[in-house]
Amino acid sequence: MNRIKAWTDKHIHGDPIIWLVVICLSVFGILVVYSATSSLAYRTAGGNTEKYLIRHSLMVGLSFFVMWVAHKIDYRYYAKITRYALILSGPLLLYAWLYGSSHNAASRWISLPFIGLQFQPSDLAKMALIAGLASMLAKRQSNIRDIKETLIPMLAWSFGICLLIAMTNISTAVLLFATCMLLFFIGRVPVKYLAMLMVVGAFAGLIALKAGQRGETAVNRVTSFLDKTEVPHQVEQANIAMATGGIIGKGPGKSTQRNFIPEAYADYAYAIIIEEYGIIGGVLVLLLYLVLLYRGMRVVANSDRAFGGLLSAGLTFLIVIQAMVNIGVVVGLGPVTGQTLPLISMGGTSLLFTGLSLGIILSVSRGETENYAAVNGQLKNSLKTA
Repeated sequence: MNRIKAWTDKHIHGDPIIWLVVICLSVFGILVVYSATSSLAYRTAGGNTEKYLIRHSLMVGLSFFVMWVAHKIDYRYYAKITRYALILSGPLLLYAWLYGSSHNAASRWISLPFIGLQFQPSDLAKMALIAGLASMLAKRQSNIRDIKETLIPMLAWSFGICLLIAMTNISTAVLLFATCMLLFFIGRVPVKYLAMLMVVGAFAGLIALKAGQRGETAVNRVTSFLDKTEVPHQVEQANIAMATGGIIGKGPGKSTQRNFIPEAYADYAYAIIIEEYGIIGGVLVLLLYLVLLYRGMRVVANSDRAFGGLLSAGLTFLIVIQAMVNIGVVVGLGPVTGQTLPLISMGGTSLLFTGLSLGIILSVSRGETENYAAVNGQLKNSLKTA
């Protein structure tokens, strides 16, 4: 035990509560994916249910490795590569829209040669935009009211990235836009400029509805949600799953609705959690995300550098808002969006980018903890000398 503690003290840094929350959510994800992919395995893998369990577990392990590597890097380094990531995101999003692999009438993926994985450029673009805005806001705090030097560059990047994402995935673009709004608010951007950003966002949304691949689908989903006389199939099956779960659930692996909910291992993983682990399990998962939000905001509060605080806030909001939207859709509080549950739903590169985001948050946490320890040590030494 002493060796394990010594190893973790040496190699694992940052907020320990965030590490614990990520581990708990990942364990939930492995259990739920193993259960929810059983029918998928019979359709595509000849009944080999372990195939998706092993694949998802490997991706979870890889995301932990990415998170560990990211948290070992000084978070200030990310400010240096942000612009390159933003510049790369634009062409990748454009290529995915025009030539990417299509699924559910949306070409959001780029197939990676040789390794058999598909990559969503929107995952990179979301992180790059949040990090880029955090960097721009941090550098321009002294002239935050300057329209030409401060507002226009941030509006241009927000408009361009959100619009390109919205051409194939309107819900992701809306969530990213909402995160940008929160980041601007935290970064002390005047309210009148936030109103200008909302106008820009509405304009981008109108373009996406008219020219994008999912405009008609988005409108139909909203009208279907408002029309209470007819419940969509996936929503109906999710309601059955939650209703039959009760307080303590049916038990791990005993879901029946996994055979009827489309992509139960992705968009509706939360319904399977409630069916198998009951309201207790559902509340526990919700609390874990809220704890992640709280600890992420603690990192912001403890940060003595604007970039670190803004970066941690933006990435925390990005993860938790997506989780809250997914949960809200599953329990019937919003229209179907197709958003997955971070750290729990089965995924490929999305898991890796979530791990990278959490690693950067932990890097900010680690940096501020080390700064505090250094200052505290200097204070003690000065008191001893005195």
